[in-house]
Amino acid sequence: MRRVVVTGLGALTPIGNNLAAYLEGLQKGMSGANRITYFNPENFKTQFACELKEFDATEFIDRREVRRLDRFSVYAMVAADEAVKHAQLDPEQLDVERVGVIWASGIGGLRSLEEEITYNATSDQPRYNPFMIPKMIGNMGAGHISMKYGFRGPSYGTVSACASTGHALGAAADDIRLGRTDVMVVGGSEAAVTEVGIGGFSAMKALSTRNDDFATASRPYDAERDGFVLGEGAGSFILEELEHAKARGATIYAEVMGYAATSDAYHITAPHPEGLGASTCMRNALNFSGINIDEVDYINTHGTSTPLGDIAELKAIQQVFGDKIYNLNISSTKSMTGHLLGAAGAIEAIACILAIQHNFVPPTINHFNDDPEIDKRINLTFNEAQERDVKVALTNTFGFGGHNSAAVFKRFEG
Repeated sequence: MRRVVVTGLGALTPIGNNLAAYLEGLQKGMSGANRITYFNPENFKTQFACELKEFDATEFIDRREVRRLDRFSVYAMVAADEAVKHAQLDPEQLDVERVGVIWASGIGGLRSLEEEITYNATSDQPRYNPFMIPKMIGNMGAGHISMKYGFRGPSYGTVSACASTGHALGAAADDIRLGRTDVMVVGGSEAAVTEVGIGGFSAMKALSTRNDDFATASRPYDAERDGFVLGEGAGSFILEELEHAKARGATIYAEVMGYAATSDAYHITAPHPEGLGASTCMRNALNFSGINIDEVDYINTHGTSTPLGDIAELKAIQQVFGDKIYNLNISSTKSMTGHLLGAAGAIEAIACILAIQHNFVPPTINHFNDDPEIDKRINLTFNEAQERDVKVALTNTFGFGGHNSAAVFKRFEG
């Protein structure tokens, strides 16, 4: 079977606007939370989010083009461009018929839809922007990336809530393994910090309301966690067939060993309380990878900081790893970045690859009080990054609707 490796990375996150800055943010345990600046949040129960900091789209994309794009597509193009450059991909040196793009977004162009509806609701003569639909639809991240570089392989979007990028990764790796493509640009982007985004998740009681201490509001595994913090941004990675990567002298950052997807088939938003779908997903990913449980060093969890979700995921990990769970480092980087919804799987896969590259485990910050339901012997990497020789890392992403995905990365050793 053809082997799949990672040859490029790109990150645009609330704790760093490029790959190097994101790595620094993970190592330092930075919080990306801030009071919302995109609109006046005073009338909302949650008044904070993890926004991008000092990001100017016109530094990367022509101003006229920016006006024709929703923020999620802008983020997609910026992260993908960094990954393409990081991989030193030259479209003129590639068979573009065998290069594809699979790009994820759980929500797509929410801001564009919100703006059009708000404007036209108060107008006697509705006038819809002719770019509204192309700005809004979730496949446009893939569309714009493929058009920019002329990549004419498969190009589409995946939508499975917060598991969206996990599924994009699996589909892209399968295309390469099956010989359909040689190179795939993969990732996810999200820009849902809008009035509708905050209002909708708040109405579900999914968001933290810690307005007086928003910097520490994302508290996975803490006894006082009260919901997730909405984030935005994008992550991208270049997947490549091993021999193709070697032939062009590419740097290989990790190998994609395996992937799996399952469904809880339980509830539209709540996880299965015993983590049954999640445990099957991890077990299947490891089995496909040929990785034994005692080979895994680090798990980047879905870990959203919700009362039910964090416990269910740890139960699932315990079912798969048994007593080996005590040998693992486990952490939730959402404690730093917030929850990027459909893009979460992208930046969290990148966190795993950076851990492998730099021999450290990013922390779960904002831990103050032990949860009596959580075994204290589990190393949840609280508050500070830890040095560790990370050879194998596993990442989980779970989405509303019961969607689960898990992927396994390994240090490339030839």
